[in-house]
Amino acid sequence: MNEKIYKTMSCAGVTSLVLGIVVMVTSIVSGVMLIINGTRLLKKRSEITF
Repeated sequence: MNEKIYKTMSCAGVTSLVLGIVVMVTSIVSGVMLIINGTRLLKKRSEITF
């Protein structure tokens, strides 16, 4: 009985850890992309305005 609980807890722990890493990487990549797009917009600001 204790082995089954231990396996379930370790599986849940690994899943949480992997999900946390994926969310962290995704948020960092999204932030970098937003910064890059923002700088592109600011550079081309004079072309866009009339």
